[in-house]
Amino acid sequence: MQITVEMGTLDKLQRVVGVFDENMAALARELGIDWKIAGTSLVLGGDEEPVRVGAEVIKSLLLFAESGEEPDKSRIAYCIELAREGRSGDIEGILRDVIAVSSRGKPVKCKTVGQKKYAEAVRTHTVTFGVGPAGTGKTYLAVCLAVAAYKGKQVERIILTRPAVEAGEKLGFLPGDLQTKVDPYLRPLYDALQEMFGFETYQRLMEKGVIEVAPLAYMRGRTLNDAFVILDEAQNATREQMKMFLTRLGEGSRMVVTGDLTQTDLPAGKTSGLKHAVRILDGVEDIAVCRLTERDVVRHPLVTRIVRAYEADEHAGEEKRKRGERK
Repeated sequence: MQITVEMGTLDKLQRVVGVFDENMAALARELGIDWKIAGTSLVLGGDEEPVRVGAEVIKSLLLFAESGEEPDKSRIAYCIELAREGRSGDIEGILRDVIAVSSRGKPVKCKTVGQKKYAEAVRTHTVTFGVGPAGTGKTYLAVCLAVAAYKGKQVERIILTRPAVEAGEKLGFLPGDLQTKVDPYLRPLYDALQEMFGFETYQRLMEKGVIEVAPLAYMRGRTLNDAFVILDEAQNATREQMKMFLTRLGEGSRMVVTGDLTQTDLPAGKTSGLKHAVRILDGVEDIAVCRLTERDVVRHPLVTRIVRAYEADEHAGEEKRKRGERK
């Protein structure tokens, strides 16, 4: 069977095919199909189903190219999964939704269906939990949505916080003043804010107190009004800290809580406040729980395979533990 997909221009053709044909080589290898270039078209050949899937993937990659996004191996793998499920049409909806615009004028868009659902949840709920593995864009998208809300005058402040618990270290053991101690923990948030505002605007907003960055412990006793509040790495918050944080919610505010339940650094015997909150608050009105998966990983394709391997190992360990309890 053969299917011909027209690219329209040589530029679009080149972007879809990739440098040294790497995109098409990866697609052909994964699906077991042949391909060739005919003018500004791609011609696919092979068995009916793989060729049909391949044609749908190429159409999706063309949409990425037309929107200014570079098709790459991670997107190819994701597009293949959607095409096999008959959901290639979801790509167009993803690409139409601009989350925010960076300081350099670059539009920020979701890259997966899961990310789009997450962004929609943040826009439509007062409190949103974004739970998922590394590389799914939980924190970055939350910061972009916070910036969009501030620029749209929906909030007056942006507050970013993280539990200061990393690999057993505590703030008291680190040198320097509070800001110096906190900086290493909050660097990903700083980077995202600087990208969205530009360094000078970011510095000015920090000095004016419009942007506030602080460890979670410093939220106690406060009421956060007219603010977009992000709690990052929430898997490292205790149950008590999570309750304290969520009850800081004030009028006109919005909260986003992000974390990866597989990367908890709490001491043995301490229950993750994120895990507990997701369990008891899922289904509560105006609270959304978004569970991102390895399919939403937008880093190197190897990250997806690493996440899957760890999830499989964790699942096997859980099954072994259950069998031990039944004996």
